Amino acid sequence: MTDSDDPVDALRLDKWLWLTRFCKTRAIAQKLATKGRIRINGRPVDKPHALVRVNDVITLPLPAAVKVLKVLDLPVRRGPAPEAQATYELIP
Repeated sequence: MTDSDDPVDALRLDKWLWLTRFCKTRAIAQKLATKGRIRINGRPVDKPHALVRVNDVITLPLPAAVKVLKVLDLPVRRGPAPEAQATYELIP
């Protein structure tokens, strides 16, 4: 039996991209994840179901620039942008 209030220890990459507002929809996030250009902890991933955990470093190629992010916390909902931005930090 699981409790819905239990903290989550990992999220699918496509869901994480959507919850943190890097993608407008999960479908777009899935397409981005299958291109094989995103890296988690330096390893390229090409599956939308790759797991994202706290302290992972994600290299995310976006149209404007490549962003390197450290996951600080896993979001539980797709809230406002400041809430989403509080779950990761940009690594310069």
